Amino acid sequence: MSDAPGSDSLLLERALLAARDTRRLAVGAGARARVPAEFVATFGGASAVLVADVNTFEATGRDVSDAFRSAGVPAVEPFIFGPDIHAESRDVERLEAALRDRDAVPVAVGSGTINDLTKLASHRLGRPYMAVATAASMDGYTAFGASITHHGSKQTFDCPAPRAVVADLEVIAGAPAPMNSWGYADLLAKNVAGADWLLADAAGVEAIDPGVWGTVQRRLKKWVGDPAGVAGNRPEALANLIDGLLMSGFAMQAHQTSRPASGADHQFSHLWDMQDHTFRGVAPSHGFKVGVGTLASVALHEDLIARDLRDVDVDRAVAAWPTFEQEEARAEALFGPGPLAAKSIKETRAKHPEPGELREQLVRLRDAWPELRRRLAAHLIPFDEVRARLRAAACPDGPEGIGISRERLRLSFEQAYYIRRRFTILDVVRRLGLFDEAMDRLFRPGGRFGS
Repeated sequence: MSDAPGSDSLLLERALLAARDTRRLAVGAGARARVPAEFVATFGGASAVLVADVNTFEATGRDVSDAFRSAGVPAVEPFIFGPDIHAESRDVERLEAALRDRDAVPVAVGSGTINDLTKLASHRLGRPYMAVATAASMDGYTAFGASITHHGSKQTFDCPAPRAVVADLEVIAGAPAPMNSWGYADLLAKNVAGADWLLADAAGVEAIDPGVWGTVQRRLKKWVGDPAGVAGNRPEALANLIDGLLMSGFAMQAHQTSRPASGADHQFSHLWDMQDHTFRGVAPSHGFKVGVGTLASVALHEDLIARDLRDVDVDRAVAAWPTFEQEEARAEALFGPGPLAAKSIKETRAKHPEPGELREQLVRLRDAWPELRRRLAAHLIPFDEVRARLRAAACPDGPEGIGISRERLRLSFEQAYYIRRRFTILDVVRRLGLFDEAMDRLFRPGGRFGS
């Protein structure tokens, strides 16, 4: 459990007790020395096999390997990726083949990529695994599912969370400069995920699970309250950051989906992943893309909140709603031939409502609007504050910071709608027939993304 300054240890303990997969958690300064004890407490007399890349092995893996040796815990030869490693199917297959020849429990030493690769490879081999965090860069350490690019599409593969997690705050404080900022942007995005879930609940699409909701949202504003502290590696700020990321993962583990922690913000990031977007020769981090997606999503939420949905003409919106065949044609026009268009058509088909279902959703939203509007306004961190927090945490505070032009961002609002079946603010404005008007408002001179 966490012994970090300012840590929400009681919340983490409760989340751990409710977790489906994770049984042990150790967070604190020097926690890497406890890895062997946590391993034995979790897996008994099994052998361990460390999985790392060349950087994470030098940062932490060597210490963990030495700790296993000193404690007399059996460990087989580690598997160490080279520097060119990606959360892609080919690297999952490489790791799976290597682990098949090692009769041992995998211990993932790294952050997002190493954890996701090990999670999926271990699951395919029918083995549990352990995670040793090296940066507060994402929420996947305790999460159900692995985010892997497969056939050009970022997908979440169902697989259990790690059986045990260790996060050493000394290691996290020493992570390469941008990595904890990535995690801050990812955690800040949970505010949008919550707002999107409020909309889905009100429309009758996906009911809120109060316990899971509270796991993420109850303390979120505290966890993201010191962005400058994250950038400056202040212990309490990092403790809050890792607590929030771990709690977000526990929420996904409990819900068995990413809904508690992922909304329209992530759809922008996934879109740019699937388009192989690079900036200055490299792909921007997941966290930084999510941060820009958060800005885009908050801007659209605020545009919706500024309206009175009680004035919406439901009959007109239903009459204007495109058929699936029209949506299919639009997706093909947006993405061109290839796997991205095929993926978008599949996802759109899964969520495309028929007129009767659409009418029911819009009536529910209209009737709930006074209270829903109040809840959204109270819940959302305002756009200007989101931008200021991103800047303070050393994150990009606009699309140009990750190489996305304003013109491309406007197109991305539409494209992001098609690539995921999850109901978000993007679905609401399209179903209400307000999308084009909202884009004009956001991108006109003086608008959030105007010149």
